[in-house]
Formats: sequence, structure tokens, C-alpha cells
Amino acid sequence: MAKLWGGRFQKSTDKKVDDFNSSIRFDKRMYKQDIKGSIAHAAMLGKQNIIPREDSDKIIAELRNILSDIEDGKIEFEVDAEDIHMNIEKILIERIGDAGKRLHTGRSRNDQVALDMRMYLMDETADIEEMLIDAMNTLVDLAAEHTETIMPGYTHLQKAQPVTFAHHLMAYFEMFKRDLSRLRDCRARTNVMPLGSGALAGTTYPLDRKFVAEQLGFDAVTANSLDGVSDRDFVIELASCLSIVMMHLSRFSEELILWSSNEFSFVEPDDAYSTGSSIMPQKKNPDVAELIRGKTGRVYGHLMGLLTTMKGIPLAYNKDMQEDKEPIFDAIDTVKLCLPVFCDMIATMTVKKENMLKGSKGGFTNATDVADYLVKKGLPFREAHAVVGRMVFYAIERDKSLDELSMSEFREFSDIIESDIYDAISMETCVNDRKVIGGPAKETVEKAIRKAREFLDRQE
Repeated sequence: MAKLWGGRFQKSTDKKVDDFNSSIRFDKRMYKQDIKGSIAHAAMLGKQNIIPREDSDKIIAELRNILSDIEDGKIEFEVDAEDIHMNIEKILIERIGDAGKRLHTGRSRNDQVALDMRMYLMDETADIEEMLIDAMNTLVDLAAEHTETIMPGYTHLQKAQPVTFAHHLMAYFEMFKRDLSRLRDCRARTNVMPLGSGALAGTTYPLDRKFVAEQLGFDAVTANSLDGVSDRDFVIELASCLSIVMMHLSRFSEELILWSSNEFSFVEPDDAYSTGSSIMPQKKNPDVAELIRGKTGRVYGHLMGLLTTMKGIPLAYNKDMQEDKEPIFDAIDTVKLCLPVFCDMIATMTVKKENMLKGSKGGFTNATDVADYLVKKGLPFREAHAVVGRMVFYAIERDKSLDELSMSEFREFSDIIESDIYDAISMETCVNDRKVIGGPAKETVEKAIRKAREFLDRQE
């Protein structure tokens, strides 16, 4: 097949080179964006009298027919045509002849692919934003059910202080809220139109770039033609944002894996989101959470691959940049695969409230509250800290929790301790006295849930 760019060449490209050079197997997913961009470009060419208006109209009409035929499965793309851009242009020329040959006036594949990528990534990012909002709604709904479900909070994976399951869930709400903000910032920087940059130096044709940008819904046009075709910051930034989303999903998945173990037994995944063992009949494995955790590394790898691809490329376009598509496409696909199943997994799991409460009573999670009690009685904090440290050591030797110590035992450590110590260091008091903004107290978390719902209502 003759190449649309083949006039300068005396030999056909080797079949292996055609296969090696072709990107149609993965960039065909951008057909909608490519056709939409070409329709806007053709409309501008006709408006500016760069090509005859009747040719512009004919191109636009046939591009719409091609879009319909692709979506109806009537078109099969060709490897020999290299990419989605050349495939569509080839089909257009076959159907309308010389008029179709005018479409590429004032345009290079360099600025065309940059346009398609920006449009495609903005569309996909909008979808992921909606999925994040769904995840945030799931977290808030679950948190509302567990404002009184006390569980141990951890540092260093050692029991630290009691919190509530609602408070823990709302921590992830805040993470996803930042993810949403990052994605929107990224999409805003992606929303700049490169078409009109040409191969690298613009064009002598009187293009109306702002008209095309308006037709396609872009906020602005790129300010430098070299940067317009060689920039892939927006791809790398999205890969970074998606990596952080996956990191948050992975952290929660890791906790669910731990919590569903016999040693913790805080939650049990629903049968529909678990698998069994081929040899051990008792097993119920948290495979969904494990796969999310595993797929996180895959997305991280794509980010590093993109950074490595771009790090040594001189201006402007180089063929290396074809390697931007598969990594970001797979990163997008992975996040879109993980988010919905994550939401369903946490929405359907069984929360074992009694085990969480029991877990919070072990490990001296109320030790800080004993110290705070002594401080409120007049002891300097550092002295109180030392007193409670000795108290904990005493309790460990006798296999007791702090609230199991008798009054006489308490007073061996400090004579300012009175009978109100037991109420002061109960799990409920330890949680609900922490009313500081951002704290785990029931009233504080309920306020955070109300604010979260107000935020989510504004997203609709």
C-alpha cells in the first residue's frame, strides 16, 4: 500500500518495519477524538477560505459517516496505514477523493496526535473523577453507620489510641478528595489546544486557532509551537495523579487484607468479593484487595516509563513519543477497573464491631489518656508520661490492661489518682473527648460527614 507520506521514497518499507512502526493496535481507541478534531480543523479551513467551502462541507459530512461506521463495526483498520490518524484520512480519501486530500492542509501528525491525546485524556479523566466521587460517597455512607464503632488506631502497626471506624474511613475520604482536586488541576492544564503548531514551526496558512479551540471546547491554545508538539507533561502528570489514586487504594486494600485475617478479624469480605483455595477448603482469600494492591505497582511502572522515555528527547517531536500511549492507556484502564470493584468490596464487607472494640482495649491504647488525666490533675506532662510508662510496665508484668488495675494499684504510682480515672480512660471517653477539629469524637466525625455530603452534593 502506498504511504500518504511516501513521495520522497523509492522503496516500500519492510513488512517488519510496518509492524514495528504501527500504533493502530492501541491508538485506535482515539478514533472519536481524531474525527472530532478533524471536523473542527476542516470547518476552520473552509471558514478561512484555505480550502473551498464545498470541500470543507464534504469532508465534515463524510467524517461523520466514518464515525458512525466505526461505531457500527463496519470499518477494519489497517496496520499498513500506521495509526488512527492515517487510517481515517485514508478512508476519507477513498470515499470522497481529492476533497479528502485537502483535510491535512496546515496540519501535521505531530500536532494532530498531541490534540487527540489531550482530548482523549480529558475525557477519560472526567470519567475517573466520577468514579472517585462514587468512591467518596461509598466511604461517607459507610462512615455514617460506624460513628460509634470503636477500633484501635495504629502507628508503626502497633496499637496507639482508640478511634472509630468512621474516623478511619473519613481519612480515606480526605485522600480521595485530594485525588479529585489533583485530577481536576491536571485536566485544566491538559485543556490547551496544540493544533496549529504544525510539525514544529506552525504554518504559513492563516489558521484561526482560537476558532478550532472554541469548536473543541478548549480553554486556550498553546503559546509555543515547539512546546505544542513536544510536550507530554500532561500525560506524565496524569500518570502521577493516577499513581497517587492507586497508592490510596492500595493502602486501604492492605488494611483490609490485614483486618480480614484471623489475627485481626475486624472485617470479613463478602463471598462475592473473595475466592477460595484449590487445595485448602477452609480458605476465604481477599483476592480483590490483593489485586488492587498488586496493580498499583503496574501504574507506578507506567509513570516511571513515561518519565524515562521523555528525559532525553531534544525538541521537538521524536518517534520515542509514540511510547506515551500504551502506558497511559493502561494506567487509565487499571484505575477504571479498580475503583468500582473497590467500592463494591467495601460496601458489602461485614464489619465485626465487637472484635474492633476488643482490639481497641488491648495494647494500652488509653495510656495517653491516663497521662492526660494526670496533667489535668496538675502534673506536668513529662512527669505524667514517665508515671504512665511505669504503670504500663507494671500492667504488662501482671497481664492486665490499665482499666483492670485496682484503685490501690493506681495510687501506688500517683496519689492524685481518684475513682474518676475509670471513666476518664474508658474507650468511649477516650474517643468522644477528642472533639478537636479533625478528631475522632462522634460529634466531630458526624460534622465531618455532613460537610463531606455537602461537598459531594455540589459535585452533581
